[in-house]
Order: sequence, then C-alpha cells, then structure tokens
Amino acid sequence: MLNPLESFYFGKEEPIRSCLLTLRELILKQNSRMTAEWKYGMPFFYFKGKMYCYLWIHKKHGHPYIGIANGNKLDHPALLAEKRARMKILLIDPNKDLEVEMIENILQQALNL
Repeated sequence: MLNPLESFYFGKEEPIRSCLLTLRELILKQNSRMTAEWKYGMPFFYFKGKMYCYLWIHKKHGHPYIGIANGNKLDHPALLAEKRARMKILLIDPNKDLEVEMIENILQQALNL
C-alpha cells in the first residue's frame, strides 16, 4: 500500500508522473540535507528543517510546477509570481525535454537564500 507521498507521484498519468519523479530527484540531489515530506496535502521539500519548495500541478495549465519558498527574493525570467506574495513557481511542460541546467540553477539560487 502506498503512502500519500508515493500516491501523489504514482497516481499521475504519464508524462506528468515521469516529470514529477525527475523533478523530485533534481530537488533532492541539490543537497544531502534535503528531505521530502508530505505536508499541506502535497510533496514538500525541506532543507535543514526549513521550507524549501514543493511540487504541484497548475490548475489552469495542467502542468507540473516547482513552488519555491521565498521565491519572491529570486529574480529569474522563468519564475512566475501570479497571485502569490511569497512564493514563485517554475512551470514545467511535461511534453518537452526538461531544461535541467536552468532548473538546477534556480534551485541553487533558492538554496543560497
């Protein structure tokens, strides 16, 4: 039986499932002190016990995204604030190749906050 965190990933259809699992791995490999937890009904990632980012599916676009805690302190053209005050999101098209270098760059900038 899957726990809620596993169910989130494996309950999705392809290509969204693979995209989310790849994003999960990219996030976790940023630092050995990164942890994945099920909080607020979604997969959250914490760095040294502090909120770092989360994964979710955009309601309007239907695409996965990385929500970055304190994203309002980051300035990158790929990040969207929408109506969020503190968070910014990085929308990912699961039907295209991931821009791994750009994603890792943004994740490292967020880690440096």
